[in-house]
Amino acid sequence: MAGGGGGGAGVASLGPAPPMWYHRDLSRAAAEELLARAGRDGSFLVRDSESVNGAYALCVLFQKHVHTYRILPDDEGFLAVQTSQGVQPKRFKTLPELVSLYLQPNQGLVTTLLYTVEREETTISDDRDYSDGEDEKPPLPPRSASTSTSPGPDTPTESVPAANGLSTISHEYLKGSYALDLEAVKQGASSLPHLNKTLVTSCKRLNGEVDKVLSGLEILSKVFDQQSAFMVSKMIQQSVNQGGDQELENLVTKLAILKDLLSSIEKKALKALQDMSLSAPCTPPPLSMRHSKAIPVQAFEVKLDVYLAELTKIGKSQKYTLSVDVEGGRLVVMKKVKDNQEDWTTYTHDKILQLIKSQRVQNKLGIVFEKERDKSQRKDFIFASAKKREAFCQLLQLMKNKHSNQDEPDMISIFIGTWNMGSVPAPKLVASWVLCRGLGKTLDEMTVTIPHDLYVFGTQENSVCDREWVESLRVILKEQTELDYKPIAVQTLWNIKIAVLVKPEHENRISHVGMSSVKTGIANTLGNKGAVGVSFMFNGTSFGFVNCHLTSGNEKIARRNQNYLDILRLLSLGDKQLSSFDISLRFTHLFWLGDLNYRLDMDIQEILNYINRKEFDPLLKVDQLNLEREKNKVFLRFAEEEISFPPTYRYERGSRDTYVWQKQKATGMRTNVPSWCDRILWKSYPETHIVCNSYGCTDDIVTSDHSPVFATFEVGVTSQFVSKKGLPKSSEQAYIEFESIEAIVKTASRTKFFIEFYSTCLEEFKKSYENDSQSSDNVNFLRVGWSSKQLTTLKPLLSDVEYLQDQHLLLTVKSLDGYESYGECVLALKSMIGSTAQQFHTYLSHRGEETGNIRGLMRVRVPSERMGTRERLYEWISVDKDETGGPKGKSSMVSRVGHEYVKPSAVRKPLGDLGKVSEEGERNSKEETAARPKQDSSDSDPSMSKNSYNNPAYYILEGVPNQSAAAISPELLPSPTSASPPAVTVKPPPASSGARAKPPSATSAPPHPRRPISGHAVRVISEEGSSEDDAGACVAGIQGGNVGGTVGSTMNRPPPDFPPPPLPKGALEMLPEAPFPKPRPYPDLAEVRIPAAGPGAALALGEGFRRGGGGSGALDDQSCSVLQMAKTLSESEFPGHPPRAPSAPPPLRGQPLGLGLDACRTFPPRNPIPESIAEDMPEEALWGSSSSSLSVGESSVGEWLQRLGLERYEKGLLHNGWDDLEFLSDITEEDLEEAGVHDPAHKRILLESLRQQQQQQK
Repeated sequence: MAGGGGGGAGVASLGPAPPMWYHRDLSRAAAEELLARAGRDGSFLVRDSESVNGAYALCVLFQKHVHTYRILPDDEGFLAVQTSQGVQPKRFKTLPELVSLYLQPNQGLVTTLLYTVEREETTISDDRDYSDGEDEKPPLPPRSASTSTSPGPDTPTESVPAANGLSTISHEYLKGSYALDLEAVKQGASSLPHLNKTLVTSCKRLNGEVDKVLSGLEILSKVFDQQSAFMVSKMIQQSVNQGGDQELENLVTKLAILKDLLSSIEKKALKALQDMSLSAPCTPPPLSMRHSKAIPVQAFEVKLDVYLAELTKIGKSQKYTLSVDVEGGRLVVMKKVKDNQEDWTTYTHDKILQLIKSQRVQNKLGIVFEKERDKSQRKDFIFASAKKREAFCQLLQLMKNKHSNQDEPDMISIFIGTWNMGSVPAPKLVASWVLCRGLGKTLDEMTVTIPHDLYVFGTQENSVCDREWVESLRVILKEQTELDYKPIAVQTLWNIKIAVLVKPEHENRISHVGMSSVKTGIANTLGNKGAVGVSFMFNGTSFGFVNCHLTSGNEKIARRNQNYLDILRLLSLGDKQLSSFDISLRFTHLFWLGDLNYRLDMDIQEILNYINRKEFDPLLKVDQLNLEREKNKVFLRFAEEEISFPPTYRYERGSRDTYVWQKQKATGMRTNVPSWCDRILWKSYPETHIVCNSYGCTDDIVTSDHSPVFATFEVGVTSQFVSKKGLPKSSEQAYIEFESIEAIVKTASRTKFFIEFYSTCLEEFKKSYENDSQSSDNVNFLRVGWSSKQLTTLKPLLSDVEYLQDQHLLLTVKSLDGYESYGECVLALKSMIGSTAQQFHTYLSHRGEETGNIRGLMRVRVPSERMGTRERLYEWISVDKDETGGPKGKSSMVSRVGHEYVKPSAVRKPLGDLGKVSEEGERNSKEETAARPKQDSSDSDPSMSKNSYNNPAYYILEGVPNQSAAAISPELLPSPTSASPPAVTVKPPPASSGARAKPPSATSAPPHPRRPISGHAVRVISEEGSSEDDAGACVAGIQGGNVGGTVGSTMNRPPPDFPPPPLPKGALEMLPEAPFPKPRPYPDLAEVRIPAAGPGAALALGEGFRRGGGGSGALDDQSCSVLQMAKTLSESEFPGHPPRAPSAPPPLRGQPLGLGLDACRTFPPRNPIPESIAEDMPEEALWGSSSSSLSVGESSVGEWLQRLGLERYEKGLLHNGWDDLEFLSDITEEDLEEAGVHDPAHKRILLESLRQQQQQQK
């Protein structure tokens, strides 16, 4: 592992074999685990400090608590243990001297150092981890465009010297041949033959490289410098015939000629080109001066969608055509009337107020038009497919953006591609990659050629030099977009490259560009595996991109996990002030791409069978990356779009029809099962806008054994805000105020803690005072709290609400003894704006591991004169979550879900209504899941119980113990005679922006108890905080033996790795009788006792926590668990305010969504649509007559299929938007294929039935 923060004078004196008590680069959490394992008072170790470079931390176990002492170097390099003020420190030259003193009693530590905790020696198990099985030897670094001294691909590895040049060969000479030369000199020799031989051997590869460079320059010389060309040719010829003693002399001569040639050829070439330019004809203006090609008018065939009850008024439906003129800024709505006449209406871009996507019907879209006298009207249209609807929305957004009066963009589009090129140059035709054509979720042909604002290309095993590679990318983009994209960053580590190109118009919006790389190859010194990264600011939004190539091999999961953690910690990107945070928290948006090399854990024949049937869900359930993410081992809170394309590795080169999964090696047969090695994930700050519009792979680029993978994103960005009112006066100052904060951290330490606050809206970071409350019922976790007097009030640089609602606050909880972080998090200010304090609740993480939870009350107070704001372009499109109530024409404008601050209502629904609320949520859960991010499965296999205590702090917060030997105590649950258990106002734990959700189901069947790993993922907005489905209250109640609960956010979920222990027998019968008293402040830990660990009781994670017994409160969706019961017992509101819901309630696992939308109000308030479709029906009767007379949705299609005996195809047809029988009349054989109808006989039956129905209607 690469070195960490240590490395001062103490280590320098430790020699090649440091003492066993010294653990280089050991994390704080790992040190505590080692000491806890040791278990004896006086056990100790020394590790590198995480907070100060060159410093160390002495960790001592005493009475089951870990005490940490900082060892700091002074200006003279002496080491001393940090002491209290006024105490003279004892100084030592070396670390062993310091430790030897404290091995003596009574030296001021909490206890004498008694037992050494030795480091765990690790052996390198991947000494042959060079590639994915194609090569036996590691790929060499690519030749640079300017210097070519790297090893050539044809040179035997055995002759390659060590990384520091001549060290290996020189060592051999000094050890052996040196004595022979010395003896020859004593006998009068005037030369050193053995040294000469050593030098010739060392420079042999250099000689060959110089010849290659000279050969290449020979062509340029013949064009620009005939005299030098003759000399170069002569020297190359001589070098072929010379060798032995003259070889070294000849090399020196060639280097001298090369130096002269390089220094003179540019001047001579410049003169020649200047002479040529005088007689050359005028050239056309450079490509960068031209505009991109105009977007043609696009037409969409749709139908008007209205309620069946209204069909009697307006007659049979007709089809419409929606024509989008992006360049002209117009939308034309045209319909056919009698006698082949056309009736059309034109709406300019400013008359289109909002687009509302239906979540239940994926191809349905509501459009809100402005009419005369400030009135508006909504019309719902049915598109041919969900892809067509998305293309229409994208074109309208583009039109809005093009004709906006804003100087800076609110939203940009980003293309991201990753490709392991297999050490072979790319083919000339790679247009399918940049146009996102191929398999999986692809863009519609109407929008595929629209240029993106940013292109990010990550490659592995790319042997092309940087300059040539970037130029080839620019040429490809010119061909497709007619724009001259500007490269803003290129970073390379051996054959791992990342290149970022930007539209010319955005070049000046890019700033603070940073680049970095990390090696994770053998012993973390070889760059054949590792990562490269690029970061920058786009106006006011920070972006990070990481391209990696992780360890290969089916079985090397742990190595890949460690590679990820090393990259996360060591990649130096972003704001240097945020060094306390790993890169996953330094950027508004972080994208992680590359050949991650995670494989499928399944028999090869089964894999091939599933691939042939295009059934990917069973494979995704055994995908190693998905499984590791579920355990919170890697990519904590990252998101990934649903995978709907076949595994991208390992194909036969030259074809995409065959997977090559066996290779004969010297060690035997090696198996590389087909796998999704090439992935693209992302992580964004809460309450930001990001949507993945495509995720797939090409099927026509066949030079490598990997297929290129692509993804496109729609990302909200902020501008460099300039207040129209100038700097705030003292009376107009905004404030960020905290009433209280409580954190639970995983640690055996009992030190004091403070909080540091970082934000771009603050002039500098701020610190709180030390915590004023501290308690614990479990030795491994600590609950700390800060009251308002310990927390500082923060003053933002600007006080405008338009500026503040885009800002975020980073928090890190640090210890007073070592100033080391025990957990970090990010909060969105948007949800906290208001006059009353709002509750926040999120997770803490450190070095990629979840380390606890944090919650509190805060508010962002903005003066009334600074409350003005504007609508962002991405807020213009919303999602219609509830289509079950009221006629379709009577819908007012819905809230911009996920992108608008939703303030919780001051009134909760009474607990008595919870059962009904839960049932409603269950019915609507299918509609909600489409907007959820792709969630890690919250289920956990019983065999994974060893992972269930990775973050036991999570359970402390909720009142549930989580020691490996702990059993659930009856004290945790209210007894039938319990008089006053705490109130049930639940705030669930935080959720993952990288969560996975179940695919939306169009059927009415209840959800399966085991949710699939993959699913429809729409967007990821937050890791905490109000977002997608901010619905106000988040309450869990228990009635009549059933556990009912609802949630109000799609973005947050409990950590999937920590399933609660099984329910004690009879727990369900005990709970219903528990009364619910008045809410109180956070209960003390004493109220929820953590029982002592039993020596022999193992933590069993069986089906008990997944399924409950009896009753109608179906527990198959995990709606009942000890975890949730503990939440019921432990969570309550702060005093001093009327009861209200938390601002960003994350959902419980498996719970339906949608509570309390009617009890929320939005900020800033928006005028509802004053006029509905119903009010316009008389004058619009003809216009509306195109709605389907068979618009009865899923039931009609289902009945039709059932009558034909082909009901198995219902799900596929509904999923693709074919939910209307009349609309099905347009379906083709290709559409049926896409919906899963592959049997030719079944296709004929379906098409014939539809044809007969059409004839009957005529």
